[in-house]
Amino acid sequence: MGKLFLDVLLHYRTEGRYHLHEFVLMPDHFHLLISLEEGMTVERAVQLVKGGFSFRAGTELSFKGEIWQRGFTNHIVKDFRDFQSHVMYIRVNPVKRKLAPREEEYSYSSAHAGFELDPPPACLGG
Repeated sequence: MGKLFLDVLLHYRTEGRYHLHEFVLMPDHFHLLISLEEGMTVERAVQLVKGGFSFRAGTELSFKGEIWQRGFTNHIVKDFRDFQSHVMYIRVNPVKRKLAPREEEYSYSSAHAGFELDPPPACLGG
């Protein structure tokens, strides 16, 4: 399921639905640091990820249960320092939960080698 989630997440990034700056998939939730193109909303981006994953889990893995809770929490990043703070929070989450000894060793995180990420938005001044 974790690999399928990553496939869905990266699929919508490749489609240009959002810019993906950081992510982590935890056993009971996920964190994304994304920026949006004009016309895309946070609600729609999250709906794509959650809905796309649910659909594919049902069709490809024959999963029949509920996967997601309703809703989500979002935060508007104010500046580059705030952006960096969220990067660090996302990266250390698996280490704090003792899922990996080091952030780069957790396979379901952008800290793990091999994931192509988008640079910080230019409007943040980083």
